[in-house]
Amino acid sequence: MEALIELCDLISHNPVKFADKLAWICGRCPPPDAFRGQSPRVTRSQLNAVLALALFLSKCPNHQDSRPRLLVVEFLKSITVSFNLSFWPQSFNAVAVGSFYNDFLSYVCKATDMSSELSKDVAGVTGDILISAYNTKDGDIGTIKAFLNALSKNFLPILPSDVDKLVTILMNSYDNTFPNSPRDFPDGSPSQTSPPSSSSSGTNSGIVDTTPKGSGVNGSSSAWKSTVDLLGTAVGSNEGELASSQKLIASFEKESVDNLEKQETAFKLIGHILDKSQIDQKLLEQVRRIAKEQIQSMLAFLKIQKFDSSEPKSLLKVRINTKLSVYQAAAALQIKSLTSIDSDGKSSKRLLHGTLALLIEAAEACLYSVWRKLRVCEELFGAILAGISQIAVTRGGQLLRVLLIRFKPLVLTMCAQADTRGSNHGVMFESVLKTSCEIIEFGWSKDRSPVDTFIMGLATSIRERNDYEEEAGKERHAVPTAKLNIIRLLADLNVRVNKPEVIDTILPLFIESLEEGDASTPGLLRLRLLDAVSRMASLGFENSYREAVVLLTRSYLGKLSSIGSAESKTMVPEATTERVETLPSGFLTIASGLTNTKLRLDYRNRLLSLCSDVGLAAESKSGSGADFLGPLLPSVAEICSDFDPTVDVEPSLLKLFRNLWFYIALFGLAPPIQTSQAPAKSVSTSLNSAGSVGSVSLQAVAGPYMWNTEWSSAVQRISQGTPPLVVSSVKWLEDELELNALHNPQSRRGSGNDKAAVTQRTALSAALGGRVEVSAMSTISGVKATYLLAVAFLEIIRFSSNGGILNCGPTSTASRSAFSCVFEYLKSPNLMPAVFQCLSAIVQRAFSTALSWLEDRVSETGNAAEIRESALCVHACFLIKSMSQREEHIRDTSVSLLNQIREKFPQILWNSACLDLLLLSVHNDPPSALVNDPAWIATVRSLYQKIVREWIIVSLSYAPCTSQGLLQENLCKANTWQRAQPTTDVVSLLSEIRIGTGKTDCWTGTRTANIPAVMAAAAAASGANFKLSEAFNLEVLGTGVVSATGKCNYAGEIAGMRRLYENMESVDGQDSDTSISSGIGSSVPRITSGGYSEQTQPRKDSFDELLLSRFVRLIQKIVYTAEKGGEVDKASFRETCSQATALLLSNLASDPKSKVESFSQLLRLLCWCPAYISTPDAMETGVFIWTWLVSAAPQLGPLVLAELVDAWLWTIDTKRGLFASEVRYFGPTAKLRPHLIPGEPEMQPEKNPVDQIIAHRLWLGFLIDRFEVIRHDSVEQLLLLGRMLQGSTKLPWNFSRHPAATGTFFTLMLLGLKFCACQSQGHLQRFKPGLQLLEDRIYRASLGWFAHEPEWYDTNNTNFSPSEAQSVSVFVQHLLNERVDPPYLDAKGSKHENGSSLNDANDQHHPVWGPMENYVLGREKRKQLLLMLCQHEADRLEVWAQPINTKDNSSSRSKISSEKWIEYARTAFSVDPRIALSVVARFPTNSSLKGEVTQLVQSHILEIRSIPEALPYFVSPKAVDENSALLQQLPHWAACSITQALEFLTPAYKGHPRVMAYILRVLESYPPERVTFFMPQLVQALRYDDEKLVEGYLLRAAHRSDIFAHILIWHLQGESCEPETGKESKEKDAAVALKNSAFQELLPLVRQHIIDSFTPKALDIFQREFDFFDKVTSISGVLFPVPKEERRAGIRRELEKIEMNGDDLYLPTAPNKFVRGIQVNSGIPLQSAAKVPIMITFNVVDKDGDPNDIRPQACIFKVGDDCRQDVLALQVISLLKDIFEAVGLNLYLFPYGVLPTGPERGIIEVVPNTRSRSQMGETTDGGLYEIFQQDYGAVGSPSFEAARENFVISSAGYAVASLLLQPKDRHNGNLLFDSVGRLVHIDFGFILETSPGGNMRFESAHFKLSHEMTQLLDPSGVMKSETWYHFVSLCVKGYLAARRHMDGIINTVLMMLDSGLPCFSRGDPIGNLRKRFHPEMSEREAANFMIRTCTDAYNKWTTAGYDLIQYLQQGIEK
Repeated sequence: MEALIELCDLISHNPVKFADKLAWICGRCPPPDAFRGQSPRVTRSQLNAVLALALFLSKCPNHQDSRPRLLVVEFLKSITVSFNLSFWPQSFNAVAVGSFYNDFLSYVCKATDMSSELSKDVAGVTGDILISAYNTKDGDIGTIKAFLNALSKNFLPILPSDVDKLVTILMNSYDNTFPNSPRDFPDGSPSQTSPPSSSSSGTNSGIVDTTPKGSGVNGSSSAWKSTVDLLGTAVGSNEGELASSQKLIASFEKESVDNLEKQETAFKLIGHILDKSQIDQKLLEQVRRIAKEQIQSMLAFLKIQKFDSSEPKSLLKVRINTKLSVYQAAAALQIKSLTSIDSDGKSSKRLLHGTLALLIEAAEACLYSVWRKLRVCEELFGAILAGISQIAVTRGGQLLRVLLIRFKPLVLTMCAQADTRGSNHGVMFESVLKTSCEIIEFGWSKDRSPVDTFIMGLATSIRERNDYEEEAGKERHAVPTAKLNIIRLLADLNVRVNKPEVIDTILPLFIESLEEGDASTPGLLRLRLLDAVSRMASLGFENSYREAVVLLTRSYLGKLSSIGSAESKTMVPEATTERVETLPSGFLTIASGLTNTKLRLDYRNRLLSLCSDVGLAAESKSGSGADFLGPLLPSVAEICSDFDPTVDVEPSLLKLFRNLWFYIALFGLAPPIQTSQAPAKSVSTSLNSAGSVGSVSLQAVAGPYMWNTEWSSAVQRISQGTPPLVVSSVKWLEDELELNALHNPQSRRGSGNDKAAVTQRTALSAALGGRVEVSAMSTISGVKATYLLAVAFLEIIRFSSNGGILNCGPTSTASRSAFSCVFEYLKSPNLMPAVFQCLSAIVQRAFSTALSWLEDRVSETGNAAEIRESALCVHACFLIKSMSQREEHIRDTSVSLLNQIREKFPQILWNSACLDLLLLSVHNDPPSALVNDPAWIATVRSLYQKIVREWIIVSLSYAPCTSQGLLQENLCKANTWQRAQPTTDVVSLLSEIRIGTGKTDCWTGTRTANIPAVMAAAAAASGANFKLSEAFNLEVLGTGVVSATGKCNYAGEIAGMRRLYENMESVDGQDSDTSISSGIGSSVPRITSGGYSEQTQPRKDSFDELLLSRFVRLIQKIVYTAEKGGEVDKASFRETCSQATALLLSNLASDPKSKVESFSQLLRLLCWCPAYISTPDAMETGVFIWTWLVSAAPQLGPLVLAELVDAWLWTIDTKRGLFASEVRYFGPTAKLRPHLIPGEPEMQPEKNPVDQIIAHRLWLGFLIDRFEVIRHDSVEQLLLLGRMLQGSTKLPWNFSRHPAATGTFFTLMLLGLKFCACQSQGHLQRFKPGLQLLEDRIYRASLGWFAHEPEWYDTNNTNFSPSEAQSVSVFVQHLLNERVDPPYLDAKGSKHENGSSLNDANDQHHPVWGPMENYVLGREKRKQLLLMLCQHEADRLEVWAQPINTKDNSSSRSKISSEKWIEYARTAFSVDPRIALSVVARFPTNSSLKGEVTQLVQSHILEIRSIPEALPYFVSPKAVDENSALLQQLPHWAACSITQALEFLTPAYKGHPRVMAYILRVLESYPPERVTFFMPQLVQALRYDDEKLVEGYLLRAAHRSDIFAHILIWHLQGESCEPETGKESKEKDAAVALKNSAFQELLPLVRQHIIDSFTPKALDIFQREFDFFDKVTSISGVLFPVPKEERRAGIRRELEKIEMNGDDLYLPTAPNKFVRGIQVNSGIPLQSAAKVPIMITFNVVDKDGDPNDIRPQACIFKVGDDCRQDVLALQVISLLKDIFEAVGLNLYLFPYGVLPTGPERGIIEVVPNTRSRSQMGETTDGGLYEIFQQDYGAVGSPSFEAARENFVISSAGYAVASLLLQPKDRHNGNLLFDSVGRLVHIDFGFILETSPGGNMRFESAHFKLSHEMTQLLDPSGVMKSETWYHFVSLCVKGYLAARRHMDGIINTVLMMLDSGLPCFSRGDPIGNLRKRFHPEMSEREAANFMIRTCTDAYNKWTTAGYDLIQYLQQGIEK
């Protein structure tokens, strides 16, 4: 039902919009014909639907849809069916039925009141329903009763024609309510009945006519009158009173509760009918008579004094309550029956008099009744008095005199009741008071004379003498209760009536009684009169106020003077009560009640004067002065509550304030002001508890508080309204006369007491917190010290109350700061040094109190937080203004205090009011009075400039986004204020401030702005179009002015569109007018002035809605385009979002609350769309927009942040950017699978994931910026960020593993740790357990980042790598500086983490860390591990960012011991075994670390089977030799990379079956096309394949892939030759030779097995492919005997013989290229010493490309040459190329295709568009530098520099490859240059350990870098140019990237070790290859090694010498 109610509320607000919902509810209602069956039953849902429709009608009764009204009316018509129990659902009980009736009828009743049509429909059925309810015999009695009861509360409209009928039925309905037999009545008379005939029941007249006179209808007279007759005897005869009472009780006991309830319902229903319509006069007479009889019965019933009954008390109470309710209904009916009476008739007057007398008598009976304390009796009394008032008021005052005569005794009777003496007056008292007020209010204008008489009569009754007072010698009795209550009544009466004439009547009598009468002596009567007098004075009528205040003041001083006298010893307790309670309460009442400004001022003076008099008088008393002054303080506090202490006051009033605080300090009434206070002692009111003045003052300072806590609170309130105690501007403190006058010279507190003076100085020093030593106050006298102590109390308490804000609240202004008071003391001239020192200390002490107050409320939220921040702003603004004061010490103090505020509460830096005031103050004109002082002006401006500069720099260093936004807003305001340009001062200040990624000296140390993400966001927030891919320096003023201008332009566009729209609307509206010209003329001023009338508001709203929908659609369209993969135009997106923001802000200014609601969709889109688009450009726009929003409208901050947090969590759910946790987004890890990285190959994402990561980084920078702004002042927004961090770190594997995400990831972790640090700052103290859990999650996620081996990544963004390195460095710095907090403790002191004890137990399970033993110790170990890893990562990234910086930062760190490495390994493994493996990968040569991890892996082997990187730790040659049991886990192990599997194929692993089974499973898990790359290695594996396992895999893979089969066959054919015979061959071991022979024999068998397994289709393709290229290859052999000059023609002849057989032939070196033909003229015989290689060009197309895109591809076919070594070299180069591309390095390698197709046969792809260096030398005599200028233009031209860049990146790529492969014979014939200047190395006949000239290794450089090459690489010639640095940087990065995959590269080469290739013929090629990787070096050491390698190769003489030899021997150009 609750949901339906909410739905109805929603529908009622917009029924048209939710018409479908309304129809749905209508459909759930029971259909009209559902009630026509014999026994209909409804469901609960149907009843709820009916109720919902009724509720809807009560809110929208006139809705155009008639269905709800028809359904409700139809249900109402059929409601009589519900009288049967079968109608209701079985779950409905009686309570539910009654509740339904009540709700339904109440809704319908409300609806009928608002809809005449519905009222008419309902009135037509109400009568029939009521008649049916009383006449039905089939219905359930309880249900009918519930319905009638509900109807009596919510009566529906009725037809006038049904009125009399219904009244008759109601009167006839209780035939059997009372017995009818004569014996049942006391008088024995039978009832006279004459029931009406049935024929006459249709009309009212018939009913009346058939009823005999004097009898009731249908015998009802007897029934109604039975008890009345009985009462006649009881009332009329005292003799038979007891018997009558007994008979009455007996009759009452016969009445059932049901019958009584029926009577009550009938009376109420009749009353409702009388309210709705008029009835027949005779019938009305009967109603009156019945009601009168019931009232008479009530009189007798209430007079029963004793009620003996055998019935249980609870049932009896119910019966009595019901009976009294019947009487109440009857009384109400009687009063209603008199509304239509003729007031002029005599009979009417007689009836009114009689009724009035009867009601007054009934009221008196209630007062005397034994049941008067029952609630129902009190309600009955109130109803009777209300009726009395109604009769008196509605009759024009005719009965007023009679009424007041009869009413006065009733009032006196009520006052005589003893139970009205308490503080709670009682319901009857309130009823009498209310009635009296109504009568007096009415009579005051009608007939005042009886009213005055009535009031005077009551007042004089308190002066009547009692008889007992005249009896001499008798003991005096207590004051009668009646007098006390009359006084209270009169006081309340005066307050409510609030008429001065009434007060003037009563007050003199009260005062006379107090001064001369009974109340002149202490007693209860006097106390009550004093209270009444003060209440009357509080009404603020001047005469009465003055008389009362004089009386109270005189009384208080009189009580004070009597203390200590002889009479005081016999004083009654009431005298003390009068002084301590009554009089102070009276003073407070007056202070609270006075509203007149003049009277409040007068009363303030009187009270302060009284305090001074009391203080002086108390000096001569023996008791403590606090007992006399303290009771007055609450009154003073109240009267000073509205006093502004900053305004100028009269000296006389100021002296009174001074005197008050002097005595407050002297008597110790101020609350303690020291921070550490002992518990307050009990209140002291003793007059003999005095101590020395010194002890009192010291205790007042230090506590505990000795007096009433209300006095302490009052002193605090007084401080808020006390002006500064500076009485005179000249020598105000030097003149001691007035101060001495405050002391009584004769008292023990006299000023001559030196000891007391020392004690006062001591108290003053304590109050100042020791800022001034006692010895420094020796020149200060005792009274001066007391005075200064009073000042200290005042100002410290003032600052401790509301944080030093005099008028606390969000709307406070700077003028309300308490500094405006305390600084007044510092302005006083000619102060003694000691006094000035004390005053300065008071300022500092008071300010520290305010800071403490603010710090205590840092965790407040909502309105309390607004108050706190408002106080902070108020103080800061005042101090900013005070820096322009002439007094230097005030300026210095202001600067000092402002700096303290800024340090304690940094959020003040981003308070727009403070910033605006600062910037305004810099160029504000000084006050006119001081313009003639140039020196002062210059000093002040200089000071402001210094403060502004510091302010802006500090704010920029923490939150540069928000700071720039606020500056831009300030510039926008300046533009609005018609200041086109900032003044020179501001320009000179801001123009010097620069921030950015470039060098900045603005601040020192690490700040938030040093985080690269924050700085990038700052650049975006500036609005400048910076290239974030490059280093930038942002000039704050310049970008601020540009952005501010842009914002103003956007705002102007919106304003212009709105004005144009309104202008057009105005013209359109006037077009329909008869006077068009006047309409236009009248509209112009309104438009130009900007003053819009209410009629224009709808137009404005319609324009806003139009523009709003437009922008929403535009942004949604942009998002849709981005989601579909389209490009989003940066400029248009930025413009759209900026205009939308301007629209939102322009409307927000007019009505913040409603506009935020209506523009929520636009705000949400502005926050979400950058996340949807997820590009750096879009995020830059987002940051700019968000900064604009939160700066221009700080109230939007929480809304913007909430939307951003939701969007952030959405990116987690959708796995975007930083949270793209799918493998394909992992960059190098995904791209290098499965060759070098384990795992299946993944489809690369369509969009570059780095762009989304950079977008996330910008976003994160903005969030960190916001965190710095809100961390100190907004717990709500902090919790939003906590939600974001909680969602981000909930699962450690949610994050992307892309290496480009490193900086962004650790920046997020940094934000998390900063957020968790808030728990120590008080903001989130109550969330400490949750924050510690979040901190653990952050540590877990941070460690989880190192669960993978380190990767590199490079982008074209030159700023990216330094930013990544700096991001991790900042995180490391935070870890180093992080304060270690003790773990959360529970109430028992045990360590607590998230609610569970974390003591040293072995069975603890942490929600993040799992099982643990010692949380604290483990936490520290994890932190140390994380710190070590992060430092290493920071060092790595630093090397990558600055590869040529030779400085090693890690060298300064202490060396890590082997024990520590073991601890790191264990800690890492306990968190995640992959982290331990990653640590080993980072430190591969650390034996202690590797040994421990090996042991951990082997001991936890079952837990890590999903980690392929763990294989080397238990699969080793040793494990194979020992047949280790650990190898049994291999069948369950995750697949490793192919290069890892190749290692296990080497002879060292001896073909162990488990190892081989694992390898084959790995290979088969990858597509054969992926394994084809390693075909040479797989063929070599056949050498050791004793079990034929490798052969089996090759056959299966060949069956799966034709390409794999073809490549395998070619490689098998290439291996089918004996190695060259020679000395080395002869020296081979016979076993090796035998093994090789067996291998050679195996190769053709395997080849044949593959061919035999071909399907017919595969066989056909194989035969055509191989036949085609065998023919081409054989041409080389055919040409051998042909003369050289004829060979080209011979090639053409042979090519013409070859025919293309099919279109599915492909190039063997490139299976993805289909051959479409041979260019027969392309055949060229190449130069060779003994062979005839030929080059042929084919026409090819890409397999997956356009079949019409035919391109040439030349290939060299060799016969007699072994190409296998080239294949190996190009395999390594290809792996390096893949590595460089995966890492993003811009290094060029061209691994052209080479394929051995047979014994000493092969195909080599020709590098396209290239020529050798020697060929280039044939056409020019210059070097490369000159050739490049000839080919690409002059030096510095774009084409030349592009070619130079291409040469650099290719040279660097081949430098790394050459370092590893050591290729020799690098003459110019083996160096190619393509058409764009890139270098390509060819011919790898000498690699690794071999070199030309019998391995003489003449070429000693690791790679060729000849002089002509250095001319291009290094224009400076001394290795100092940017180009050279760029080349070296690329070489270093390439080398570092290759080192990461050292094992994969080495394993690739290792498998070829027994291949017989020449490169393995000597030395230790594998060992030396490993050494060239230098795994023992750190990244910085490896980088330095590469730098040295480049330097060594630079123009080395051996390189030039070898070129010379080649030129001389071979004729190859140098």
